[in-house]
Amino acid sequence: MFARPSPAIRQRLDSLREHLRQENPILVDVVERYRELDRVGYRLGLLSPDESYATSISWWPLISILGTFSAGKSTFINDYTGFRLQETGNQAVDDKFTVICYSQEDEVRVLPGLALDADPRFPFYQISEEIEKVAEGEGSRIDSYLQLKTCPSEQLKGKILIDSPGFDADAQRTATLRITDHIIDLSDLVLVFFDARHPEPGAMQDTLEHLVSGTIRRNDAAKFLFILNQIDTTAGEDNLEEVVAAWQRAIVQHGLSTGRFYTIYSPSAAVEIRDEAVAERIRNKRDHDMAEITERMSEVSVERLYRIIGALENIANEIERTAVPMIKTAQDRWMKQTLLWDAVIYLLLAAGAGWFGYTRGWFSSLDVAVLEQRPMLAGLTAVGILALLVLIHFGVRGWVARRIARNLPTRESFGNVAQAFLRNTRWRHSIFRPRPVGWHLFSRRLIERIRASADDYIQRLNDRFANPSGHEKVQEESAET
Repeated sequence: MFARPSPAIRQRLDSLREHLRQENPILVDVVERYRELDRVGYRLGLLSPDESYATSISWWPLISILGTFSAGKSTFINDYTGFRLQETGNQAVDDKFTVICYSQEDEVRVLPGLALDADPRFPFYQISEEIEKVAEGEGSRIDSYLQLKTCPSEQLKGKILIDSPGFDADAQRTATLRITDHIIDLSDLVLVFFDARHPEPGAMQDTLEHLVSGTIRRNDAAKFLFILNQIDTTAGEDNLEEVVAAWQRAIVQHGLSTGRFYTIYSPSAAVEIRDEAVAERIRNKRDHDMAEITERMSEVSVERLYRIIGALENIANEIERTAVPMIKTAQDRWMKQTLLWDAVIYLLLAAGAGWFGYTRGWFSSLDVAVLEQRPMLAGLTAVGILALLVLIHFGVRGWVARRIARNLPTRESFGNVAQAFLRNTRWRHSIFRPRPVGWHLFSRRLIERIRASADDYIQRLNDRFANPSGHEKVQEESAET
């Protein structure tokens, strides 16, 4: 019997579907396709009852703002929203992750981390459990890590901003990095800020190691924008270009060969630049880069639609092309190693029993007539030997399975491969089973249907956002005329 979604997961997906019915109806059907994909994951054992592929992504556009302390992240957010949401200063002024979203109320509200941890519509739903896994006892202190701020800024409509504490913080470091990894995975756009006043590698070592080095291994590296902020403070330097070049070299030296680099500053917090020519050059560069950054931020709503549907198809493909072959390969190894160890142990037992019986003189005293006269004793002896061999076999297959599972991935986007493999090694499943448990005609056809649905959703989005022929547009203009 395969696992089924827990009541909490069913409730969360129901809530998501109802919310999307008002926000973006096209995604309501996509939620149902994710539920179908979950059925395959449950059957294979890739998902536990309290997991869903739909909860591994964000259904709202997310923009993460990361970087070092005093890199101007808070000032950037205040300028972007037009509200004084974040405190600014040269020292660490906030050590929490702040989720910022739109509200129709006229005033800015600050809500505790519980508002995020307990609401399935937000990307930090039940994040306290994740914190508890990496920092025991910290899960109950969710308000120490998260807060929610709302304001009526038009810039926030259709998206969520997440401001993070600096990487050079020592307190709560393990849990902070765990949450950072979580939001990076969910985000559509990641703005990584550095301080132009301290662009040398030593001052930004944590950020370089945790973000830049990690980025090169990601297949979504294009969503990272690297920003050298407060560039106005270097206007008095004779080697302004060298400051920027040194910063870029530090990033490249950590393995990042591609990416977008920007240099900006906040006009509201800028220092006076006496040389007008330098001021104009920096201002023009700032205006150009800010235009690109804000354009990328405005595009995340559309990108999120494609990303959600793309993730649906990618997970379906990964289940069929990666997860199932990995499980099958592990099964083959398990079968071969189990049979080998069975043979070795049985031979050793037979040799040991033979030597022991020979030295005791049992074989010379055995009389077939005695066994014929006492058939029950002979039967019990045979059953006992058979039971011993069976117990040894199941002990060996369990031991071999656990050894193999230790080397299998547990946190892939398509699920827990080690868990799925161990499901195939339960006592009721033969070691000669030709395919993984749960992978049959129904699962394959469901994967095919999900892929076809994803292609159909993409075409519908293209019809909505792109129309090279312009035919539909002409019809709409004629109708308006």
